[in-house]
Amino acid sequence: MINVDPAEVAKFEALADRWWDPDGEFKALHDINGPRVDYIRGRCAVEGSTVLDAGCGGGLLTEALCALGANVTGIDPGQAPLAVAQMHAAEAGLEERIAYLSATPESYLADPDRSPARFAIVTCLETLEHVPDVGSTVKALADLTAPGGDIFLATINRTPKAFALAIVGAEYVLDLLPKGTHQYEKLIRPSELARHCRLAGLEVVDIRGMVYNPFTRRCRVSNDVGVNYILHAKRGA
Repeated sequence: MINVDPAEVAKFEALADRWWDPDGEFKALHDINGPRVDYIRGRCAVEGSTVLDAGCGGGLLTEALCALGANVTGIDPGQAPLAVAQMHAAEAGLEERIAYLSATPESYLADPDRSPARFAIVTCLETLEHVPDVGSTVKALADLTAPGGDIFLATINRTPKAFALAIVGAEYVLDLLPKGTHQYEKLIRPSELARHCRLAGLEVVDIRGMVYNPFTRRCRVSNDVGVNYILHAKRGA
């Protein structure tokens, strides 16, 4: 099975040239990127590590982890976001430590030219709610993680609060995200994501909420997982 929804890919292809505009359609991603990076670096050693950033889009997280001293591979099924990511990395002088490839976790894992590539850190942020089969993606991410490695998954909870804030508020009232970015039925509860992780052989070690204030444009890590949240899991040694 090709675990890609063409309609979801097309959404981000159409907006690729605005990916790095901090006041554009992806401004919320810019605002939450710093706290997400701080969460990751606070829970594992990023400097000198090999990192896979799955669903990297235009490379916001990819570049931030590279700037901390990691060697990062960014994969995404969209061609236009990857072209933007490659150009921006070159402008930032980071192209020697970032490799961008058109792939999904499943196709990367199945590629005989790359197997058995394993990464110390694997990230997949704000992507799982856009794939048809979440369990398939989580299993592939687990298989791409080195023994003892760390996985970070971030997505949106399926709650009335998330519908009101992350979809109606963010997309249709405040224009923080392009309209139609998320569908409520595709959102993922923390318990569901944790179950996918356990089925993939991972140990869930932490789940935290990411609370974003669209008026101050500040984001903080919180115990409130009612809307956005990030999960940290580890692969056994």
